[in-house]
Amino acid sequence: MAASESRPTLDPRRSMLATILLGVGVMAAIDEIVFHQILAWHHFYDLSTPALGLVSDGLLHSAELIFFVLGFFMFSDLRARHSLARTHAWAGFFFGLGIFQLFDGIVDHKLLGLHQVRYVDNLLPYDLAWNGFGVLLLVIGFVLLRRARHHITEQLSK
Repeated sequence: MAASESRPTLDPRRSMLATILLGVGVMAAIDEIVFHQILAWHHFYDLSTPALGLVSDGLLHSAELIFFVLGFFMFSDLRARHSLARTHAWAGFFFGLGIFQLFDGIVDHKLLGLHQVRYVDNLLPYDLAWNGFGVLLLVIGFVLLRRARHHITEQLSK
């Protein structure tokens, strides 16, 4: 490698940010497709008419696409500059998945009451599964982040 050339510098922070956006977009898409459309358990906003529920699903879909496109372009830029920190990126992706899941389960379902996972007499099993899955995704993200930080520490000590 010539003196004027330098090795690409990995960008862990931007790698995580890009994939957090991707993770939020992907989990929103999964929620939209599976729970809103295929199973028809709820709409994003269920406190009005079915027509308004469909409009709210369209707005959620628009937001999910914005997150996904922003994350994709950031991710593509990191790849093109050879700056993608892969393990940080995977950690960010799982953080994004878990952040959406928990935000939806706690804020949308419980605090704002926009909709429930499913309209049944006993919501507790659905809430526990929904939020528990979100916590699991965040735990995976934390494990990957810890592994990524350990890897960087090893590289710096060499």
